[in-house]
Amino acid sequence: MTFPNGTNARLIEIALAEVGTIEEGDNLTKYGKFTKADGLPWCGSFVNWCAAQAGVKIHSVVGTAIGAHKFKEINRWSHLPSLGALAFMDFPHDGVDRISHIGIVVGFKHGEDTVTLIEGNTSGTGDQRNGGMVMVKQRSLKRDIVGFGVPKFVPYQGEYPVIEMSKVAAKPTKETKWNKPKQ
Repeated sequence: MTFPNGTNARLIEIALAEVGTIEEGDNLTKYGKFTKADGLPWCGSFVNWCAAQAGVKIHSVVGTAIGAHKFKEINRWSHLPSLGALAFMDFPHDGVDRISHIGIVVGFKHGEDTVTLIEGNTSGTGDQRNGGMVMVKQRSLKRDIVGFGVPKFVPYQGEYPVIEMSKVAAKPTKETKWNKPKQ
């Protein structure tokens, strides 16, 4: 099923199709090529690429701290998760005391601490903000997530893509390497 362009369901669908993708070389991906930030940590490039493919207009979130600040400036910032919202993270005790990672909200339950995200450039047990894979992850609202940027989505009421919980925080079920275009 293809969901309507511009909707949060379409953003989730696009991101879900990328789960299992691994980088080709040190921070080299189709996402970085898209944002002209190839070779740099690519969690924000992944989100910008997914949004563009889904027809969802957002400002650049390649610089995650700057991207979060822009959502605050335009009054699209929230402390509550919603489907398709962009979760901005700061991992405690990682030596970087600022927002340094981003993912797309694909699931949550009201009143619970855990939010399910699809993130680019993360890993199962290694570096959480520069790990080289697209994965489904569960994150803590209280410990990891600073807040959410909420894009202006096309209104949508209907079903959403199903996220298989077996994919959460596990090794990718498919390994899709992006091959650089021949020059």
